[in-house]
Formats: sequence, structure tokens, C-alpha cells
Amino acid sequence: MTSGLLFLYGELYGEVVQVERIGVVDAIRGFALLGILLVNIFDFSAPVLYVEPEHFAKGMLDRWSVMFIDLFAQASFYPLFSTLFGWGAFIMLERAKQKGQPFQRIFSRRLAALFLFGCIHAFFIWHGDILMSYAMVGLFLFLFVRTSAAWLLRWSLLLFFVPNGILIVLLFLAWASEGDVDLSEPALAEEALRHYRDGTWMEVLIQRWHDWLYMNNAWTLVFFLVAILPLFLFGAYIAKQQWFQRLDEHRLTIQKWCLFSFLFALIFKSLPYWTEKNVVTQYIQDMIGGPALSIFYLTAFSLFLRKRSSWLAPVGKMALTNYLLQSIICTTLFYSYGFGLYGNVRPFVALLIAIIIYVVQVIYSHWWMRSFEIGPIEWIWRAITYGEKPRLRREKTT
Repeated sequence: MTSGLLFLYGELYGEVVQVERIGVVDAIRGFALLGILLVNIFDFSAPVLYVEPEHFAKGMLDRWSVMFIDLFAQASFYPLFSTLFGWGAFIMLERAKQKGQPFQRIFSRRLAALFLFGCIHAFFIWHGDILMSYAMVGLFLFLFVRTSAAWLLRWSLLLFFVPNGILIVLLFLAWASEGDVDLSEPALAEEALRHYRDGTWMEVLIQRWHDWLYMNNAWTLVFFLVAILPLFLFGAYIAKQQWFQRLDEHRLTIQKWCLFSFLFALIFKSLPYWTEKNVVTQYIQDMIGGPALSIFYLTAFSLFLRKRSSWLAPVGKMALTNYLLQSIICTTLFYSYGFGLYGNVRPFVALLIAIIIYVVQVIYSHWWMRSFEIGPIEWIWRAITYGEKPRLRREKTT
């Protein structure tokens, strides 16, 4: 730790590169895991896939909890992970160049393993998996491996604003002519409630499959291309520019991104609260405000919290393990084959449960990383990627 040459965790959750450690990246990833859990806890505990979380709010604390998540977490943390994914992929690319390794073959195996983890997660643990989507969209990064930093930024902004701008206009025209659309499905919510809370293991399995199909259709890949690929490219731009490695050189640029992303987030994340809540304002809130807030978190951590957030780093170093563990813990708590709390926990209580789970993960991650180089799932992932067993235990120092 005192030598100055440590391990830099790239990739989505943990590719090791023998360069100076950028600890803030691990800390940001650890912080993102908290946000992911805060958002997902409502889905773990109730059928919010089919009805709004407000449906389960019984008092002021519940309503404030739902609003807090909506403003500060919803649609803001998968973009943060997306940015780190793109950053890590291009760190991995640079490492492959330096060592003469076949990047395309290695990264393809990396994505294939991620897709496999996602399949297991989605169909046997929780329907809301994001790993498969990251793996599929990650294939498009091969189109940009020789792209300069300037053009990575241009492509990122172009692919973000043009499709979203078109969709916002189309949504507005549809809303202006036909009025707002009620997307709730109370009958499906009741079915999910019955199966997850009281069903057999097989009924839960079938319900999970139905929920996944409800979320994933022919338009889903298009949606993820619009939502994720631009942020992959923005992360790649950051990697090319070496933001984290050369902070002083890029401080003014990062400050500008921090300021403008904060202003965008302030305006668009709160849009449904100071105008009208409808399908258009909610789309803008999530698709424009959410990524803006994620960039604010990224840049604010880089500028102001580098030294104050090191306690989050162990969580981020084993983020894939912790992400899957969150699903295992929560489905055990809420589904019928565990404690059967599904539908019986109010939003405020669910929020408290999420915080307790995260605190436990922080403690566990610190304990694990004192003895091991990487998390257990990261070890499997790296073994598949490189076709050899990586070192797991830390070498004891005297």
C-alpha cells in the first residue's frame, strides 16, 4: 500500500491494472451500489413494476421516502455504473495494447461471462437484472476502440441528445393529442403479490420469468442503446483523457461538468414536481435528469470527496459480488421461500432495510478485502475472461 504502485480496478467491477491506484473510482462504485439498492428495494418489496410506489405509501414518512428516492436515486445510478463500465473497458483496452494482448477476444469473453451471470441473476434470483443489458450493449464498444477522445465525447452527446430529443417530441405530441396514459396494471400487481408472497418456489420462478418478459421486449435493446451506450462512451472519453489519473490538469474541465450537470439535474430531476407529472415530464426526469445527476455525483466525488470516501472503496472493489448479494438477501427477505414480507413493508421501512443491508455490506467488504485481492464472483469472472486461475488471497506482509 505504501509503494505507490497499487492495483487499479477497471472494467465494470474489477479488472486489475498495474498502475497507480485511483481509489476514488472504487469509492464511486461503492456509492453507486448504495443508490442501486435504494432504487431496487421498492421492487424487491412490492409490485412497483405494475403500480407506482406511492400506491403503498401509508403516511408522510412513506411519501417522503418515495420522493427522496425519486429525486436523488431513480435513474441516476445505472448511468453512473454505465459511465464506469465505459471507463473500465478503455482502461482494459490500453492495458491490452501495452501487453500485446488480444483485446477483442478477452473483452468478448468478459462480456459473455457477464451475460451468463445476468441470465442466472434474472431467471433464478431477481427479474430486474441489468448485467445482460450491459453485456449486449457492451458489444457496440468494439465500434469505437480506435476513436479519439474528442470523437468519443461527440458520439456520446450525439447518441444521447438526438434519440432522446426525438422521443421527447413524439411523447409530447402523443400526450397533447390523447392526454396522459395510465400505465399501471393493478391485476398484474395482484398476481405478482400473490405469487411472490404466498407462492411455491415454482410459482415464484414463473412469475419472475413473466416479469422479465414484461420488462424486456423488442424495444428494450433500443431503449438501452439510448440510455446506456452514450454513457459507455462518456466513460471511455474520461479514460482517454485520464481524468482520474491527472486530476489537477483537468480540474477546470471537471468543475465545468460538475456545475452544468448539477444545473441540469436540479431542473430536470424536479420537473414533475414544479410543472405537471405526466408521461413527458417523467421521461425527461429519468432520461435527462437522471444521467445529469449521475455525472454530478461522479465529478463531485472526484473534486471534493477523494480523501473522504475511501471507506467506500472495499464495497466497490467487489461490486459484482455485492450487487448479486443484494438480490439474494432481498429476495430471501421478501419472497415466499424466505420470510415472505413481499407487499407487507411500507416504503419507509423498505428504505431502512436497504440502509441496514448496505451497512452490513460495507462491514463485510472491509473484512473480505483484508484477506483477499478480489471478491468471489470477480474471481470467477476473471478466470473465465483469461482462462486461468487468478490469485485470490493477499500475500502476507511482514
